This record gives sequence, C-alpha cells and structure tokens, in this order.
Amino acid sequence: MERVFSKLRNLDAYPKINEDFYNRTLSGGIITLVASIIMVVLFVNELGLYIHSYTETQLVVDTSRGGKLHIHFDITFPAVPCSLLSLDARDISGEEHFDIRHDIFKKRIDSHGAVIEVRQDGIGAPKIEKPLQRHGGRLEHNETYCGSCFGAETADDECCNSCEEVREAYRKRGWGMTNPDLIDQCKREGFVQKIKDEEGEGCNIHGSLEVNKVAGNFHFAAGKSFHQSTFQLFELISLQSDTYNISHRVNKLAFGDSIPGVVNPLDGVQWTQEAQNGMYQYFIKVVPTIYKGVRGRTIDSNQFSVTEHFKGSDLGLFQSITGVYFFYDLSPIKVTFTEEHVSFFHFLTNVCAIIGGVFTVAGILDACIYHSQKAIKKKVELGKFG
Repeated sequence: MERVFSKLRNLDAYPKINEDFYNRTLSGGIITLVASIIMVVLFVNELGLYIHSYTETQLVVDTSRGGKLHIHFDITFPAVPCSLLSLDARDISGEEHFDIRHDIFKKRIDSHGAVIEVRQDGIGAPKIEKPLQRHGGRLEHNETYCGSCFGAETADDECCNSCEEVREAYRKRGWGMTNPDLIDQCKREGFVQKIKDEEGEGCNIHGSLEVNKVAGNFHFAAGKSFHQSTFQLFELISLQSDTYNISHRVNKLAFGDSIPGVVNPLDGVQWTQEAQNGMYQYFIKVVPTIYKGVRGRTIDSNQFSVTEHFKGSDLGLFQSITGVYFFYDLSPIKVTFTEEHVSFFHFLTNVCAIIGGVFTVAGILDACIYHSQKAIKKKVELGKFG
C-alpha cells in the first residue's frame, strides 16, 4: 500500500514549497490585488450573461401559404369628426371592405384632446315613434317596421331601418347620398344635427382588422366610400367642408401580437398637414417573425419597416382621395428569434478559464518583474549598472 501511495505522490503536479523559502514582494502584492479585482469583475460579467438570456436570429424563406393578417391600430385625428371618419380595406386578390365597423371603436375628442364620448361604430339607433314604412305609410301599433331604401333595395323584401342601412344600400348601388334631410331614417335619427354637433371636434379611432395575408391597403377617409366602375369614390355630402385637415397621430400600429424587445416604427409618430387636400401614404414592408421564448412560449407575429409620402389633390378627385393610406406588402423572408440561456457547464467552464487565465498571466508578470528586479539589484551590487 505504501508503494501505491508513493507512486501517487510522484504524480503530484503541484509540489509544495516550505514556507521558509517564500519571498513575498511589494510588486507581487500589487499584482495579486489587481488580478483579484480583474477576476471578480470578469466573474460578475459572466454571471450576468448566465442569469440573463440571449437571442439568436435566423433568416429563412417564408414558405407559409394562406392565413390571415391581424392589424391592430390606434390613430387620432384632431380635426376630423367621428361621424365623417370611415375605414376601408382592399387587397390585390380583389377583396374589398368599405366603411368597416366590426371591432372598431371611436372616441369623440375636443380641440384639447379630451374625450367627449366613446362608442362602438355603427351600434344602435334611436327609436322614433311612427317612422316611415317602405310602402309609404307610417308605422302603426300592430305593424313590424320595415323602412324604405329609397330605390336602392336589391330585393322586394329588403328593409333599411336606419340611416346607416340606407347609406349602405346606396353604397352597394354606387350612389352617393347628397342630402340626408330627404331620407326619413337620417332625419329622425338626427344625422344632420349629429354632424353639426361634432363640428370642430376630432376623433380617436382604434380597433383591429383581419385581412388576407396578401399585399393590400387600408385607409381612413372623411366620408363614406363606395365603388363604381374601376374607381373608389367618396360620398361627399353637402354638410362637409371643401377641405379636410388629415393631421394625425399614430398611437399604435402593429401587424400581429407584440414581440418582446421590438418597437414598431410608427408608434407615436405625428404628422401635421400644411398643404391643401391630399392623401398621406405609408408604404409598409411586413416581415413575418416568429419569437420563441426561453420557457417555450412561441409568438407568430410580424415586424415592419415603413416609408412615408404626401400626395396633393391637384391631380383630381379620382387620382387623389383625401385620407391617410397604409399600403402594405409581405416580405418573402421570415425572421426567427430564439431566446436561449447559457448552460451551467458552459458557465462553469468560462469561470474556470477566467480564474486560471488571470492567475497564470499574473504569475508570469510577477516572475518577470521579480527576476528583472533581482538582476538589476545584482548589477548594482557589482557596480556594473549604468
């Protein structure tokens, strides 16, 4: 057994020196102190990298097909009343949606930005006694109300029971409503008075859209749009002014759920109109993005980049409709963010490398200084220095 222990002692790579032979120096103490500080700083930095996650980015070709694109928006128009503000959307597949009201909310705001009223667009209409029936008479007690569409109905049994339904029927026909006072539903609902009451007000419109995952646009305009031939027109009623101030602030615009660490470029952007009527255009490139969290959470969303342009109305009504337009297109490249943690063994390896590396370099430096001092001292004693 003693022979085995003896052989093990011969393998000792760390031979011990008797303390009587130690020679402690001032330079060695300074180097030890500096090396200790460096090791502590590097250790704390490595510990921070271990505790916090890091993100790997990968670019691949987007091979997904079909699907929907979810658009979330919150935009404030300080000088456009809510009654005149409409939202439309269309895409290159030919799908069109005019005067969208589902999941759209509007806030009437005064000139100082204070909220006057919040309402969901297109919901509700006042009940008026004895409104005009489709057949021309007034509603009696034992009758069911069926309002006239004033020639815009597409079927004999079609009813228009509110001003909005009449305007929708006109839109489908490609007609514009020029005088709401002649429409019984608009008159009894106080449509004209409502527009007059909102004069000088602004509007905050927010909500969400679900569109096809193809290139297209959505836009906000003063007036209700309708489609006729190959042009998109707007119902410019006599109550509206000749010019519109489409100054606006984009409080939020996102194509999908929010991604940690990603700030959308249009959030908080404000534009003030200085010229006459025109269309303010945002050209957006949507980049499909997948975020994979360190705890297994996956977010399938989008990032986007944007450029802006203002186009005046001097080219005519059909070429330039007053409003704010968002034209979007999809990038063929998909970005994948993967959040990862440094493994414990990787952390342990780096800590050992820090301690060993700093200790070794400090030892070499101390040996160089010690032997240099010793050589200089010896030369001084022999009178050969200098």
